[in-house]
Amino acid sequence: MKCALITGGSRGIGRAICCSMAALGYYVLVNYKSNAEEAGNTMLQIKQNGGDGELLQFDVADKEQIRQILGSWIETNGEKHIEVLVNNAGIRDDSLMAWMAEEQWDNVLKTNLDSFFYVTRLVLHGMLGRKYGRIINIVSLSGLKGLAGQTNYSAAKAGVIGATKALAQEVGRQGITVNALAPGFIKTDMTEGLDEKELKALIPVKRFGLPEEVAHAAAFFASPEAAYITGQVLSVNGGLYC
Repeated sequence: MKCALITGGSRGIGRAICCSMAALGYYVLVNYKSNAEEAGNTMLQIKQNGGDGELLQFDVADKEQIRQILGSWIETNGEKHIEVLVNNAGIRDDSLMAWMAEEQWDNVLKTNLDSFFYVTRLVLHGMLGRKYGRIINIVSLSGLKGLAGQTNYSAAKAGVIGATKALAQEVGRQGITVNALAPGFIKTDMTEGLDEKELKALIPVKRFGLPEEVAHAAAFFASPEAAYITGQVLSVNGGLYC
């Protein structure tokens, strides 16, 4: 059985990507940290649309949880193969660097950057054995442009962009592609506190994006037709930063 693992799949962009992967016929592994109710809603939506999958609870910022829970799932589900990995889980904890606490730096780097390494390394072994895989990393406009008040978040996302390009060169000959999507302002929980009216004036298309628009791009990267595209960062930002 071909599976797609989406980290941070309980809400927002993650939920939309889970649904898009189910529509492609994948058995969807919906990872979440603590919000079981919202994760359950994601699974309900998948099944209502004719898809299938299961919930997989672990904290992507905790390498031991990743090793124990994800590692155990891989070991005990030999008939199920993770063919698509979407590293989507992430957090923001904004502050000007002069006043940023060490915990703000550490937590954002662990959740957004370290998780890429620990989750991807586990899943990659199976992809290498089968000589096929799609790794899609959700980064950010912040990782490309840098945004004031987001030194930690910008550093983490820029790190994933660099890792995307390097890993793509390592595994291309094994039939594995590694790409990134860099959303701009998307209507999710993470942008709820932003002044949409003021910010959309800066965006050429004059609106915030929708999670489904990011999910469509993820579905393309996951498709067999995208086999000759790797090491790329596709911006989904309404033309805000080119």
